[in-house]
Amino acid sequence: MRSALIAGLLLALSACTTVPPEDMLARNATPATRTESNGDVITEYRNGGRLVMVKVVPLRGPTYYIYDRNGDGVVDERDNRGGPMTYYKLFSW
Repeated sequence: MRSALIAGLLLALSACTTVPPEDMLARNATPATRTESNGDVITEYRNGGRLVMVKVVPLRGPTYYIYDRNGDGVVDERDNRGGPMTYYKLFSW
């Protein structure tokens, strides 16, 4: 009984781990990094010349990612509400 409880706990904890978004890209995605005048570091990932993902590491604040989810080479917008769909990386370990 105790070993089943420990195994269940370990399984639950492993489900909480996340893969970095950069690792989910295709192997041939090429990054291009630049630093803006305000200190933000922007990395664009392209696959075959098409934009796949943008990673923004602001000088202050959490890292966030903007994706092209439908593969057209343009970052996606939020259901006609304007602005890109933004995903924040709040926790990591």
